[in-house]
Parts: sequence; C-alpha cells; structure tokens
Amino acid sequence: MTDIAGNVPLPRSSARKRFGLMQYLVCLKGILIREGLRYLNQRERFISSLVRPLLWLFIFAAGFRQVLGVSIIPPYQTYVLYEVYITPGLCGMILLFSGMQSSLSMVYDREMGNMRTLLVSPFPRWFLLVAKLLAGVAVSITQVYAFLFIAWFWGVKAPPIGYLLTLPALFLAGMMLGALGMLLSSVVKQLENFAGIMNFVIFPMYFASSALYPLWRVQEASPLLYKICQLNPFTYAVELIRFAFYGQVEWTSLAVVCGFTLAFMTGAIIAYDPSRGLTIRKQEGGNT
Repeated sequence: MTDIAGNVPLPRSSARKRFGLMQYLVCLKGILIREGLRYLNQRERFISSLVRPLLWLFIFAAGFRQVLGVSIIPPYQTYVLYEVYITPGLCGMILLFSGMQSSLSMVYDREMGNMRTLLVSPFPRWFLLVAKLLAGVAVSITQVYAFLFIAWFWGVKAPPIGYLLTLPALFLAGMMLGALGMLLSSVVKQLENFAGIMNFVIFPMYFASSALYPLWRVQEASPLLYKICQLNPFTYAVELIRFAFYGQVEWTSLAVVCGFTLAFMTGAIIAYDPSRGLTIRKQEGGNT
C-alpha cells in the first residue's frame, strides 16, 4: 500500500524506533498543554471542584463536630477537630471527582472523533494513555491545593512542611483514581452511560471509606461495612494522604495504592488496544 505520493509508509513499529527522548517529551508537553488549556477554559469545572469539599468543610463538618468526636489515632498526637480529620478525605474527594471528569472528557473526545486522532499517533498506546493520565492528575492536584488554601483561612491547618510532603501522596492517589476512571471510560461507549456509572462508583467509594469517619467507629456500628471499607482502595488513598500531612508514610496504604494503580492502568491499556481491547470487541459485537 502506498500513499498519495507513491511512497510506502513506514509501519507503526518502525516509526516508533525513530523517536528519541525529546520526541516523547514534546508529545507529553503537547498533551499537558492541551489539558491545561481545556481546564482554563472551563472555569465552572474549577468552581464545582471546590464547591463539594467546601460544603462538607463549612456546613456538614460544623454539624457533625459534636456528634462525631475523633479520638487520638495515628497520625494525630492529640485530639483534633472533625474538620481537621476530614480534610484528607476531602482532598481525596477532589482527586476522585477530577479523575472521573478527566475520563468523562475521554468519552466525549471519542464521540467527537478527537480521541481517534490521538490514538492513531505513532507513539505507543501506553505512553499516550499515561501522558493523558499525568495531565489529568496535574489538574486535580492544583484543585486540591486551591481547596487547602481556602481551608487554611478557615482555620484547618496542617504542619507547614506537610503541604509539601503530601504532594507525592496526592500524585499517587490521583494516578490510582485517574487510572480507574480511564479503565471505566474504555468500556463505556456513550457519554450518558458514563455519567450514570460515575455515580455508582464515586459515592460508594467515598462513603465506604475512612474519609468521613474513623474505621474503628465503622467497626463498632457495622462489622460488614468495616470489611467493605478495608477492601475499598479509596480508603488507602485517603490514609496515605492523611499520614503524609504529618510527614509519615503508611506503608500498607502505599503498597495498596501502587498495586491498584498498576492494575487499573494495565487494564486500561489493554482495553484501549485495538487488537485486544474491549472497545473494539464491543463495537464489532454491536455491528454483527
């Protein structure tokens, strides 16, 4: 097969061999800039990302403060206000919603045809998806720090060094949640269906975790719910962030978050592979 000029095009694998580190960095830069510009042009997305956690911090936390007392549990060295306790969980909420919204944009791009332009690039499929994921995580982390800035004026403060030490934890948690959203986007074909699935994923993950209440209280109320919380990867993402605020590493949470990130990302890469993925197979099944 030849192109219009009569030249034989190089196979995809041959084109990859010509790429060096600079070409990969240029591709990554282009995807990061595209996601950044999209985020800047969607001011309502930035506002909505702050409204949810701020409502919990300003309204719900004030009402629950007298009901849900928090005892001295690691990493806290003394009693803390309920607002302080739920702040890491609200950071996780931002990462969770942002990861799903970023994946929602992938479904939209696929419907509009923009995703096809990206995926036919000679760059490896896994690199394009990872770059897309990194761009989404970068956006979500800026939203988290905007929330923490507002919370600081509300009197919810962590150790100053904690705002820097929590950055790796936010990055890992964002990667895991973003990879989960990407995996879901690979098996959903219509924008409306993905929006519905988001509700069945976001709210159970958020409420069945340690984001809003300590697990020892959950165990006292419902042993079954306690076991569900222990199986929920979002619980470990929240705990990883919580300990990072105080300069500590919760090793179990770190291992779980890294493991689920690898599993979700591997599943997404396989699903977006046109030769093996669920995307193409479902389309073929629908045409028969």
